[in-house]
Amino acid sequence: MGTTIQTQGISRRSFLGGMAGAGALAALGLAGCAPSSQASGEANGTTANPSGAAAQDSTDLGANWLGQAPEIAEGDIAETRETDLLIVGAGNGGMAAAAYAADQGVNFIVCEKGETVGATRHWFAALDTPPFTEQGISVDRQRLMGEIVRYSHGNCDQRLIRMWMDESADMFTFVDGIMSAAGAHVIADEFDMPDGMGGTPYYTPPFEHHYADENGGRDGFEERNILFENHIKEAGHEVSYGHKLAKLVREDGDTGRVIGAIFETDGGYVQINAAKGVLLTTGGYSANPDMLTALSPVTTQSVTALGYNQNNTGDGIKAAMWAGAAKDLTSATMIFDRGLVTPGTVAGYTEESIKAGNPQFPSNGQFNPGTQPFLKVNLNGERFANESADYDYLPHAAAQQPGGVYVSVWDSNFGDDVQRFHTLGCSAGTRNGVLAYKQDDGSYDLDGYFEKQLEDGRLQKADTIEELAGLLGFEGEAKENFLATVERYNELFDAQEDPDFGKEAYRLSELRTPPFYGATLGGTLLTTIDGIRINKDCQALDTSGHPIEGLYAAGDCSGSVFSGCYPDQLHGFACGRTMTEALHVVKLVAGA
Repeated sequence: MGTTIQTQGISRRSFLGGMAGAGALAALGLAGCAPSSQASGEANGTTANPSGAAAQDSTDLGANWLGQAPEIAEGDIAETRETDLLIVGAGNGGMAAAAYAADQGVNFIVCEKGETVGATRHWFAALDTPPFTEQGISVDRQRLMGEIVRYSHGNCDQRLIRMWMDESADMFTFVDGIMSAAGAHVIADEFDMPDGMGGTPYYTPPFEHHYADENGGRDGFEERNILFENHIKEAGHEVSYGHKLAKLVREDGDTGRVIGAIFETDGGYVQINAAKGVLLTTGGYSANPDMLTALSPVTTQSVTALGYNQNNTGDGIKAAMWAGAAKDLTSATMIFDRGLVTPGTVAGYTEESIKAGNPQFPSNGQFNPGTQPFLKVNLNGERFANESADYDYLPHAAAQQPGGVYVSVWDSNFGDDVQRFHTLGCSAGTRNGVLAYKQDDGSYDLDGYFEKQLEDGRLQKADTIEELAGLLGFEGEAKENFLATVERYNELFDAQEDPDFGKEAYRLSELRTPPFYGATLGGTLLTTIDGIRINKDCQALDTSGHPIEGLYAAGDCSGSVFSGCYPDQLHGFACGRTMTEALHVVKLVAGA
């Protein structure tokens, strides 16, 4: 191959503790899609190991990801507290549970590892809510169930999914009450996808909700999780920050019901006993390189940028497993195809960060135009997939290609192309964002739109395709392949047919009008979404499939819903099920 790339560590080695990435990145991820085309700056991949550990190699990353529960003597407990419901994690699920528990008069304590509530995932799904039903719009529940089962390859609990369907409207009513009181107005999106996408006529159910102020933005009100925190404060509660989950506590050694948890704090260990149960809402394990490498190798071989909460290190999943809970047999991640990096970068943890004892990806943030279905080629200069299928699909396909990355190219017709492409969900932000750069003559100020990425060298621009090939690192045979692929792609556009990969005609584009742009891309990891197996009441299940009394899980640390990837055309499904599961547990506890 003619392109020069640097080999980075994607294999296994022990993770020596500490979280990947810098603390300043902690809020990335849960907020989800970047609102504009601007991605965050690249991480340099050389963060010093905070533990001061010696340099490591990459031979055993992930080899012992589970480990064992810590031994904590009774005399080491500096403080003991009592409550009815213990909520572990102050993210989208935990804060929804806490706010609802406050309304239900439930005695609860919510503990959070970090110093603030988790970033809000603004988009959430709920079925047949008033914003839709008042327009005569409803969800085809049978078809939706079929989509979820198909996406998970059957690795889901349909009874749990049915619970979400049945109770999500009540969840919306509760959330809407708090949001509306803060001056937010609900926006209920019904997506219209012309002619299918990626060769498949997906079902895009009308169930996605988010909020805006009177100006169409979010400046007029606080984020939902902050509003939830204000809500519990008004009821006399507060979040206990700086509480890192160490282990769960069960009666009769390790055989009885879960009766509480022990947390590591700056003041020593704190035990919180919970008479009615413990709800884990601790998020996934995207920030735990050991777990990610061991459980989802396709992710570590296709991701170039982090977009996740730095506190999501799998603490709840590991604690539940130490207490006897079973985990999903398959992994699942939410990856955006937007990890923009400089040419020559490959996917996976950088060697520098691995040697520093703090594995991390070479970049961070999201380059929203990465999702747009322009021509995409591997490092051999060859087309390798139907670019019309978004999010996980291209990064997963790229994991089978050299370096785990690929190159996307477009010309000066970018603005008109993305309007015609009609991408859905948050990727539509590219369509909306570029309109602000439309000039009086109908052209677009693309240099203005791409200013940051052109300045920092991650995006390449040239007056000819051949010049662009050189800037992207294509040499020799790879360059010849690239130029031939561009010529072939122009032929497909002229014919308005793609017999090579089956892309829809409305998503083809030509590469003839300078200037030309090229982006080297991999995946941006948002979160993992496989976790502890739960039943329809969100009770954690042991390895025999029996409920563990007193232990519940909701959201990304729980399982029984996703497998392989996120169903990317079910916009808001993950957050919608997270908050519905959280409220369901509170209902059970309140009625106990």
